Amino acid sequence: MNSIEIFSGAGGLAKGLEMAGVEHKALVEWNIDACNTLRKNYGDAFVFQGDIRNFDFADYKNQNVDIIAGGPPCQPFSLGGKSKGYDDCRDMFPSAVASIRTLMPKAFIFENVKGLLRDSFKEYFNYIILQLSYPEIELKSIDWRDNLAILKNIDTGHTYYKTKYNVSYQLVNAADYGVPQKRERVIIVGFRDDLQIDWEFPAPTHCEDSLLWDKYVSGEYWTKHNIQNQDEETLCKIARTKLLEKYGMWKPELKPWQTIRDAFDKLSEPDGQEGEHCLHLGAKTYPGHTGSNIDEPSKTIKAGSHGVPGGENMVRFNDGSTRYFSVLEAKRIQTFPDDYVITGAWTEAMRQLGNAVPVKLAHIVGRSVANAVRKASK
Repeated sequence: MNSIEIFSGAGGLAKGLEMAGVEHKALVEWNIDACNTLRKNYGDAFVFQGDIRNFDFADYKNQNVDIIAGGPPCQPFSLGGKSKGYDDCRDMFPSAVASIRTLMPKAFIFENVKGLLRDSFKEYFNYIILQLSYPEIELKSIDWRDNLAILKNIDTGHTYYKTKYNVSYQLVNAADYGVPQKRERVIIVGFRDDLQIDWEFPAPTHCEDSLLWDKYVSGEYWTKHNIQNQDEETLCKIARTKLLEKYGMWKPELKPWQTIRDAFDKLSEPDGQEGEHCLHLGAKTYPGHTGSNIDEPSKTIKAGSHGVPGGENMVRFNDGSTRYFSVLEAKRIQTFPDDYVITGAWTEAMRQLGNAVPVKLAHIVGRSVANAVRKASK
């Protein structure tokens, strides 16, 4: 099964799809450092460095591209950005739609930030979904609102004979799939209508209550890490009472959320040496900038280093001390394999990791999509 990855970044989605048995025909990315990361892990042959609008998808029409995947730039819709949406020149969803229109793959997977679902973007998000649903419709108006009216007319019963995609989307939390990070993202998946695929998003495998149970009822979490309960006694009693009231004596069925401590298993503390596990000094705490508790999933790793709001790229220990994540630690939080190389200085590496799709989440979604395509293509 073949794919083209657009807006590849450091390759989190690409790695997850590779683990699902998908072979990449091209990795399209404009950022030079991210391209160096892709080359280091995938070689030179498949990496296109440059503006996606200059990439000729038509060259791949005879290469049986089954899946197109990628994470269009999130800045136009991010809660932390200017939120200009469709008025932001970085909005690359039109290019994503163009890739579908040219190659008509069997399926596509796109990822973006939670902010895309805000009320202020409701109509434009609907426009994105309808474009992906009817990619062959020629939309000639400069004003997207005029084009939206055309697409709505088609979607409500107007005669349509061209290729259609059945598109679904869902807001997911990566922590619910075993990623040691609370990271909410919108996943958009589409299947070509002629394949008649009936698909649902993979069900969550992990939950917070199971982690709380292991901490405050069974104590398994602390035993596993060979340490004493690190939480205040009153908090433990309150949490234990609430859990027992909710579940009785039976532990929740799903697996426990994974924590930073779980992710750092068998890692030594970072040192002052060169490499991906070197120590970076200067981490500070102040109101609203507190870092991520080591015994919880990390806050969302973000594309920054020192100035990230909330201190998401710092770990906070139980004695109140904090420090920055090393690149190796951030890779583990994003569930990249330890041997996956992130190039560039620490600040640049952290930017790449902050923009990446967690590999484990990509693998779970990618495997489900690929298996559905394989089954329908027999």
